[in-house]
Amino acid sequence: MNPELQGRVFPPAPPYLVGREKVREFSRAVFATNPINHDPEAARAAGYADVVAPPTFAVVVQEATLAQLLSEPGAGIDFSRVVHGDQRFSFSRPIVAGDELTATLTVASVKSLGGHSMVTAESNVLDATGAHVVTATSTLVVRGDE
Repeated sequence: MNPELQGRVFPPAPPYLVGREKVREFSRAVFATNPINHDPEAARAAGYADVVAPPTFAVVVQEATLAQLLSEPGAGIDFSRVVHGDQRFSFSRPIVAGDELTATLTVASVKSLGGHSMVTAESNVLDATGAHVVTATSTLVVRGDE
């Protein structure tokens, strides 16, 4: 794993338009049963413009930024040796169907532990107005040689 990646900021990923059916599918997959996750009328009654994504939906948006990191030729990351170590979210507001979100990845840290490496990546997600929605932080463990 290339330690010089620490501090690197990747270009913004292409915008992601949050679709109502994607939110509903994700909600079913994670057993989110709150009506605001499925029913636009329930979401509107709760003060939202459309259905509200469960908090972990942010990984869908983050995925494009992590793909940039994992495909970086100089990163030294063998994807076949990657294990997801940790995931965290810091929200300014929920993600709602109709949002157009853009994510930018920053490599927060690169560490070596024994024969393994750990990379922590923060994806800062903004809406179409440039307002912060969520920061998704992932720690990936790259297993060393056996």
